[in-house]
Amino acid sequence: MNDAKTREHLLWLLRGGYAHIDLHGALADLPVSLRGVRPMHVAHTPWRLLEHVRIAQWDILEFSRDATHRSPEFPVGYWPEGDSPPSDTAWDECVAAIERDARAFEGLIEDPERDLLEPFPWGDGQTLLREALLLADHNAYHIGQLIVVRLSLGA
Repeated sequence: MNDAKTREHLLWLLRGGYAHIDLHGALADLPVSLRGVRPMHVAHTPWRLLEHVRIAQWDILEFSRDATHRSPEFPVGYWPEGDSPPSDTAWDECVAAIERDARAFEGLIEDPERDLLEPFPWGDGQTLLREALLLADHNAYHIGQLIVVRLSLGA
């Protein structure tokens, strides 16, 4: 395995490459008035999906770098309580946190001292490669849902 090429491909995937739209593309021009609106027959609002992405990404990051990290209670701890952002600044703070944690996780991938295939000394055999693929898959799935919610809202 070419370690440098593998890391390059992972970074591309995590940043929204290949067949995935990135978060900014999915959020572009979404009206503020629709952030907490749930379309008929759809389980989530844009806010709930965005905050879920933040929480899950943060959990994957912290698990990947901290043996003492404790994940939120599943599933309730991975979703916000309300349908709407709790404050005028919550949306932007959430987006900034997603970006910050994404860069931090990319830093783990870029670090040649971190073996992509070595199981973490904690957990149940997870590796950095597995966590990177999990993060990319999870984010792509929920960003896709966000686009469906936008379309359902006429945005």
